[in-house]
Amino acid sequence: MKIVIIGGHLSPALCIIENLKNGEVFFVGRKYAIEGDKTVSLEYQIINNLKIPFFELNTARFQRKFTRYTLSSFLKLPVGFLQSVKILKKIGPDVVVGFGGYVSIPVVISAYFLKIPVVLHEQTLEAGFANKILAFAASKICISWESSFKFFPKAKTLLTGLPIKKEIIAVKKDIKNRKDLPFIYITGGSLGSHKINTLVYEILPRLLENFYVFHQTGDSEFKDYEKHKELKSSLKEEFSKRYEVVKYLKNKEVTEILSKSDIVISRAGVNTIAELLFLQKPAFLIPIPFSQRNEQLKNALVLKNAGIGEIGEEKTLTPEIFLGRLLYMKRNLNNYKINSLDKIPDENASYKIIKVLQDVAKKKKT
Repeated sequence: MKIVIIGGHLSPALCIIENLKNGEVFFVGRKYAIEGDKTVSLEYQIINNLKIPFFELNTARFQRKFTRYTLSSFLKLPVGFLQSVKILKKIGPDVVVGFGGYVSIPVVISAYFLKIPVVLHEQTLEAGFANKILAFAASKICISWESSFKFFPKAKTLLTGLPIKKEIIAVKKDIKNRKDLPFIYITGGSLGSHKINTLVYEILPRLLENFYVFHQTGDSEFKDYEKHKELKSSLKEEFSKRYEVVKYLKNKEVTEILSKSDIVISRAGVNTIAELLFLQKPAFLIPIPFSQRNEQLKNALVLKNAGIGEIGEEKTLTPEIFLGRLLYMKRNLNNYKINSLDKIPDENASYKIIKVLQDVAKKKKT
C-alpha cells in the first residue's frame, strides 16, 4: 500500500508512520517553517532522518494577519495545485491522508480530481478550517473527540481518537512518584513560552522551596535560557540542585521527564492535552490567548473537567497568583484524579486510523 501523508500537524502523522507495517510512505510538506524565512522546518528534518521521501510543496499559507508576505503567499496557490498533481501522478498512491493545515488543501483537492481516495484526520475538539472545507473530498474522516461529529458528514465520519506516541504508551506502565518534594515539569513546547518563562523567573527561589523543577525554556529572542541559567548559578546550592534548565528535549527525554512529573506546567495544545489525559498527569495550563477560536482554552477545559487540570489566564496571571495556585495543587495533589475512564484517550487510535487507510485503499483497487 502506497500512502501519501500531508504535513502540517506532525505529531499524529508520526504516530501513524511509527505504527504502519507493510506500507510505503511518501511525505508532502513544507521545507521552510515560516513564510519569508529560510529556517528548515521541523517536519523536513524529522522526515529526512526517517529516510522517508519528502516532496516539498510551495503553496499559499492562509494567514490571520496581513503581512508583506500575504499577497505573494496567496499567489502561490495555483503553483501548489500544479505541484500536487505532478507529485501525486509521480507516486501513484493508493490513499492520501491529511492531518489539517493549509498544505492539505491543494493536495487533497488534486487527489479528489485524480480519483485517489482521501482520509482526513481531525485532532481538535471542533474542526480545523482546512478539514472543514476539504470534507467533501474525503472518503473517510477520522475524528479525535466526539464533539467533532457535528462538523462533518455523519456517513463518512468515524471516532478513532487522537494517536498517542509509542513512548508515551510505554512510559504509562512505569510511572513512579517521588516520596519527598513533588517534581514539576515546565515546558512551553519546542519553541518555549516567554510568558511562562517570565513567571517562573519571578518566583523560582520560592518555587524551589517546595518543588524539584525541570524547566524547558526553548531558545527565544528574549534569551530566556541564558537568564534562567544565570539565575540557577546565583541560587544557594540546595536550591540549585533542585533546578534543571534546558533549551530543548528529544521525544525520548520528554517521556522520561513526564514519567517523573507530579505536576506539568504548559500551554494547552491538543496533543499535549491528550498525552496528559493518557498519563493522568495533573497540570497547570496557561492557554495561548490568541489561538484560533480560543481553541487552547477549550482544550484546557477538557483536562480541568476530567479532574486533573487547573487553568491560569495569561492576562491576569501574576507571579504571586501563579505561585499560590501551584502551592494549592501541591497541598491537594492526591485529589487530582481522572473522574471517568471514558476520558482517557484510546492507545489504539493509530491502529484504528491505519485500518481505515487500508480499507479505503482496498476499495480503490476493487
